[in-house]
Amino acid sequence: MTRTRKPVGRIAFVGAGPGDPGLLTRRAHDALVDADQVVYDRGVPESLLTAVRAEAREDAEFTPAEGAPGDVAKVLISAARAGQNAVHLVAGDPFGHDSVVKEVQAVARTAAHFEVVPGVGQAEGVATYAGVPLPGVRTAADVEDVSTLDFEALAAAVTRGSLALAVDAGDLAAVRDGLLAAGVDGATEVGVTGDGTGETQYTTTSTVDSFVAAALGFTGRVVLTLGEGVGQRDKLSWWENRPLYGWKVLVPRTKEQAGVMSARLRAYGAIPCEVPTIAVEPPRTPAQMERAVKGLVDGRYAWVIFTSVNAVRAVWEKFAEHGLDARHFGGVKIACIGDATAEAVRAFGIQPELIPSGEQSSEGLLAEFSPHDEVLDPVGRVLLPRADIATETLAAGLTERGWEVDDVTAYRTVRAAPPPAEIRDAIKSGGFDAVLFTSSSTVRNLVGIAGKPHARTVVAVIGPKTAETATEFGLRVDVQPQHASVPDLVEALAAYAVELREKLAAMPAKQRRGSKVQGPTALRFR
Repeated sequence: MTRTRKPVGRIAFVGAGPGDPGLLTRRAHDALVDADQVVYDRGVPESLLTAVRAEAREDAEFTPAEGAPGDVAKVLISAARAGQNAVHLVAGDPFGHDSVVKEVQAVARTAAHFEVVPGVGQAEGVATYAGVPLPGVRTAADVEDVSTLDFEALAAAVTRGSLALAVDAGDLAAVRDGLLAAGVDGATEVGVTGDGTGETQYTTTSTVDSFVAAALGFTGRVVLTLGEGVGQRDKLSWWENRPLYGWKVLVPRTKEQAGVMSARLRAYGAIPCEVPTIAVEPPRTPAQMERAVKGLVDGRYAWVIFTSVNAVRAVWEKFAEHGLDARHFGGVKIACIGDATAEAVRAFGIQPELIPSGEQSSEGLLAEFSPHDEVLDPVGRVLLPRADIATETLAAGLTERGWEVDDVTAYRTVRAAPPPAEIRDAIKSGGFDAVLFTSSSTVRNLVGIAGKPHARTVVAVIGPKTAETATEFGLRVDVQPQHASVPDLVEALAAYAVELREKLAAMPAKQRRGSKVQGPTALRFR
């Protein structure tokens, strides 16, 4: 009789870093993606847990760490013995927590396979995000119990170099009293940072005497920085000084398309809120697309013109249904409107022949599209797969240039369901600092399902057609990039925010208070 060998599980103690999901190491990411069970400390930010859950196995179990170190160790060991991969996810670095060290010791006494994955310490990581260097002899610690601190040693560290401590906000008074009793000068500069590396990170600068009052309202874990590095924040602060830092930006796009824009907004410090305004569905009758695909294979078309990523996706999905691939585009030239559309085509291994060099619109494409020549173009037909609500501008312009056009409905756009009541209220009351429109349909549908954005909300549009529609709905257009693409739209909004900041900085204090400019940029100067 052959016995089936029981699978062997592994245990990983993983450092989550100071909170920003982007600071997870590659090894930490791999351990989390491969985990069957994740036990997490309550100090791990919810935003990081959300990011981890999004990439974890669908059946992975997430539970908070409960009880003493021995209790947590038993949970991990039990999972490993059952053949599962278990992770204890802790804030900062695993060995920065005495309790986790005890857990590792308990696991090490068993036969379980385990590893410890380092993470960026909270104190040092947040200090860097706050723009506070820790030169000289540095002391950085993630403190669990303030009563264990050696304040005499901390005072010496402040004298010789720099100090960074991650502590609970409720312990700040005890830290102040301990530092003063150890002889630290009450006038020494102190920085206190809340929500370190998060979307709403905020740093207040004061002194040892006054930092408790200055940090009033801070909750959870905060990072305290002392020493000469605090004085360099004005020049080195980068996280909180990004162009759109703290801006709440409404992204009315389909769920599939919003991700790229939201990622770019976050890179500039914004807090994007994705509100789907349209849903993409197949055409009611597939006969047109079936004939179009057959025509592509049979050499019926000289050109295919893609006006959107959705059109590209619709054609390739139809190709997949019939077992076709990029090779069946042989001999057909492709034109695209917009960089995103062109990238979608390239993703299938095909290089577009024509992308407008100027305005990314139907007019921009027509300006560069050659008229039909019976000698040079023996095949005189163009396939135009697009949305059911698209305008006739492009088809009419191609016909005028002598081309026969098969104007085919590749997909339908339908209005999405209204967003939750709190989102609708925020849109109408000015709860968003900016809204980014990428098409006329996003304007029409957002107003239809949620109402008009408040007058104080900055309106950014991707191109002239979208601007016209926004104006028709009574919206003031503040931002429009020269080049119609998502990266350029986000870049233009960031540049606009910088302009606002510079204008406000140049205003006398009284004018700032009376300024109609809204949003985080204005509030920083009030």
